[in-house]
Amino acid sequence: MSAPASTPSGGVAAVVVSYNSATTLEACLDALRVQPELVELRVIDNGSSDASLDRLAALAAREPRLRLLRLPGNPGFAAACNLGAVASRAPWLLFVNPDVELPPGALAGLLAHAGRLPRPGAIGADLHDAEGRRDPAARRRDLSLRRLLAGLGRRDALALPFDGGQALQPVEAASGALLLVPRSAFEAVGGWDAGYRLHVEDLDFCRRLRAAGYAVAVANDLPVLHHRGVSSRSRPFFVEWHKHRGLWRYWWRFGARGAARLAAPLVLGLLALRLVALAWPRAVVQAAKTRVV
Repeated sequence: MSAPASTPSGGVAAVVVSYNSATTLEACLDALRVQPELVELRVIDNGSSDASLDRLAALAAREPRLRLLRLPGNPGFAAACNLGAVASRAPWLLFVNPDVELPPGALAGLLAHAGRLPRPGAIGADLHDAEGRRDPAARRRDLSLRRLLAGLGRRDALALPFDGGQALQPVEAASGALLLVPRSAFEAVGGWDAGYRLHVEDLDFCRRLRAAGYAVAVANDLPVLHHRGVSSRSRPFFVEWHKHRGLWRYWWRFGARGAARLAAPLVLGLLALRLVALAWPRAVVQAAKTRVV
């Protein structure tokens, strides 16, 4: 790896949004705490009812960088991320899912990559699961009706291939599961859009950053473990409903311009069909598991 043109300094504030994430949250926080560049750690709890709160309270008693913000309900990922950003001061923000585990040196690597960009906006990493399979959401194109239809609604319909020849790969959108963002860029675009409850907000955020002249890229030389979907497995219909609400919000903002608005009934119909096709089988399976337990 070549030396960066400049290495950003001033420290990083990590923002972790948690909802019933007891199975992975401790490992996530432990991995963050050993990163020397971390100066603030903000955990926003969206109304958890599992053991994660007790464990967080115990950790906060011995970790001065950690501040827990307990919300009475669940306003969604984007709104909670904004609260975490406001509750911190560091010049760099690291948005991290509670099911992500950073390897040693990851923060230093992300900051070094940011120093190579003239206007860094959001830097992601090479996300993979425990079996080493790459997350298709780590590198994505912008969402469009054409791409959604061409991909038949598959999760990887927007995926960009991994480019091993680039340590830092420019992309149109990176996954919100792990994003390093300069506070200045975050504030310039108004942060996350709290109108998204769950999913698609990262596509929106990256698109607005790029529109404002900031770069979005993925550090291909930084593999990061992402367990994926830990907080949402017990609520399949809830997750799919809000994902499809997000798809509609995104299309209406970026795709429904001029004559394209005439396609609104078609888009709504297609999203409704996709929601039923994906959510109904998962809800049935989850109900069956609940009855067995």
